[in-house]
Amino acid sequence: MNFTIEITGFVALYIFMLAAFAGWVIIGRVPAILHTPLMSGSNFVHGIVVVGGLFALLNASTTTEQAIGFFAVLLGAGNVAGGYAVTGRMLAMFKPSSPAAASDKTGAVRSINTAKT
Repeated sequence: MNFTIEITGFVALYIFMLAAFAGWVIIGRVPAILHTPLMSGSNFVHGIVVVGGLFALLNASTTTEQAIGFFAVLLGAGNVAGGYAVTGRMLAMFKPSSPAAASDKTGAVRSINTAKT
């Protein structure tokens, strides 16, 4: 049994437009407070682009295919690094700014004496 799927340019454009519309609808319903964590996670998930770029680069036979594969790996790696950077900055926002402002075991916030003696 020989089963092949051939995607023409029109079908590929249709799939791309359908995916873009679905993404727009889904992201449009996300509350503003969740946009940073969502984008941070999606940038990291784009690591699959690196895998696809490596696959394209390893199977390239012409210089044009090698250039496309190289740029796919380069851009995908940059996206993954950006995902890590944004995630690090986002998680740093939830750390206490100073140990003096931390609460004690009872949950009460300690006062900070700023008077000069």
